[in-house]
Amino acid sequence: MAIETKRLSLVKPTLHTLFHIDFNWWQRNDRNWRVYLRSYLSPEDQLDFASSNEEELVDLIDPQTAEVSRVDALQHLLITRYANRDDFITPNTSTTEAIFRLFLANGNTPMSVLEIAERLGRPPETVLRMLSGRRVYRGLRPCPAHQ
Repeated sequence: MAIETKRLSLVKPTLHTLFHIDFNWWQRNDRNWRVYLRSYLSPEDQLDFASSNEEELVDLIDPQTAEVSRVDALQHLLITRYANRDDFITPNTSTTEAIFRLFLANGNTPMSVLEIAERLGRPPETVLRMLSGRRVYRGLRPCPAHQ
């Protein structure tokens, strides 16, 4: 599991602090996030994806707002093909992994601790404790405006 000690901050996250996956964290820590994300794919999709341009950006259309955003092709595949499967996030998925997968599923749209807890059916205090500890897990960090 990839972990890093957080820089000390004067602002302690609360239940209303917005979090996201900080992909810059992966780059700063020599983490190849594409390799990690590819591990979610089926063997067949791993083979198909290996022959594509993995840095290609594709349009992702939000089904509720019709807003179009550009996302990495691998992230698009996970969002459109895997994120809605019943086995993508289960009650047995660890809290850290479930939060990471939740952000993948929602296109990395920032969410508060309360929203995360509600979507995952986990106690907000548990989610806050995990996200506000000294270590950064899988790049899960407060959004820049909330650090």
